[in-house]
Amino acid sequence: MRIPLVHVKAQYAPLLPAVRVAIDEVLESARFILGPNVSAFEEEARAYLGTADAIGVANGTDAIQLVLDAMGIGPGDEVICPAFTFYATVEPLLRRGATPVFADIDPVTLNLDPADVAARVTGRTKAILAVHLFGRPAPLSQLPAGIPVIEDTAQAFGATVEGRRAGSVGIAGTFSFFPTKNLFGIGDGGLVSTSDEALAETIRMLRFHGSRDKERFELVGYNSRLDEIQAAVLRVFLPELDRWNLLRRDAAAQYRELGLHELCELPEDEPGHVYHMYVVRTQERERLLDALRDAEIGSAAYYTTPLHLQPALAHLGYEPGSLPETERAAAEDVALPLWAGIEPDKQELVVETIRSAVPVRAS
Repeated sequence: MRIPLVHVKAQYAPLLPAVRVAIDEVLESARFILGPNVSAFEEEARAYLGTADAIGVANGTDAIQLVLDAMGIGPGDEVICPAFTFYATVEPLLRRGATPVFADIDPVTLNLDPADVAARVTGRTKAILAVHLFGRPAPLSQLPAGIPVIEDTAQAFGATVEGRRAGSVGIAGTFSFFPTKNLFGIGDGGLVSTSDEALAETIRMLRFHGSRDKERFELVGYNSRLDEIQAAVLRVFLPELDRWNLLRRDAAAQYRELGLHELCELPEDEPGHVYHMYVVRTQERERLLDALRDAEIGSAAYYTTPLHLQPALAHLGYEPGSLPETERAAAEDVALPLWAGIEPDKQELVVETIRSAVPVRAS
C-alpha cells in the first residue's frame, strides 16, 4: 500500500523510547492489574476531560455496557441512538434487553438530528445515546431536555462541544483506545467519564465483578479492567493528544486547499472537530474507490448497511427508506487517508487520483 488509510506507527514511532521505558517499568514492578498507572491515567484523563471521575475499563464496548448497567437500563426501556455508527454502539443495549430507537441523522454533521430525536421520545425513553461521529461533536444542547445523555466518544477524544470536552457534558462519556483512535493504546482499552458520584462508584464495582474489595460482592459485574501496560502507554500518548488533533485539523484543511471540495462533498469544519476519520460524500463512490484501490491508496466506505437494516436488529421492524438521511450517507461516504502528520505530498496524490476518476461537481 503506497498510502494507508491510517498510519498508526507514524504517530507513535517518535515516542517508542518513552513507550519502552514505561512498559519496562511495569514489568519491573510486576503490578499488572489495577496498578499505579491505571490510577494515574484515570486522574490525568479526569483532569483533561474536566469530569469528577474517569474509570478505566477493558474496551469501548464495555464502557457503554457498564454505563447502561449502572443506570439500570433494561427490558422495556428505550434508548434513542443513531443507526449510522458502528455496531458496538447498540450491542450493549441488546445485551441489556433494552430497545434501540433509531433516529435519523443530520445530512451535514452525520450526527443525530435533534428534531428527529425529539419526535421519537416516548414515556419509555430512558436515555439518548449520542455518538460524536468521525470526531465531530454531536449537538448535545439541542437534544430534548430532561433525558439523560450518554456520549459515545469512542471517535472523539479531545473534541470540544459547546466549550467543554466531549465526554464531559452528558451523564457519562464512553471512550475506546482501539489503535486507530485519536488517543490510542497498543491493544484494547476503554474509559468511562462522569461527574455523577454514585454512577462512578457503581461502575468501579461493576468492572471488578461487582466488588469493592474482592471479598464482598454486591452486584453481578464483569471482569473489565484497563490493563496496566495499556495505561502506562496511554500516559505517554495523552500529552501528545492536542498536538495530534491539531495536525489532523491541519490535514483536513489541506484537503480543501488542494481542491477536493470540487470533487466531493467535504465534512463541514467546526472548532471542536478532531477528524478521527476524514469522510467525504460522493455519488461516484464505486468509481472513486476503484481508482484509489488501483493507485494503492487506502480508503473505506463506512456503515454501508446501517444498523436499522442489520440482520441482528431485524426484529425491530425497520424497513429500507425509514431513515432516509442515514441510508443516503451509507451509500455515499468514503474515508480518505488522514492521520496526525500525514505528508502533504501524500494528500496531493490522493486528490490527483480522485480528480482523474470523478467529474468536477456542479457548482
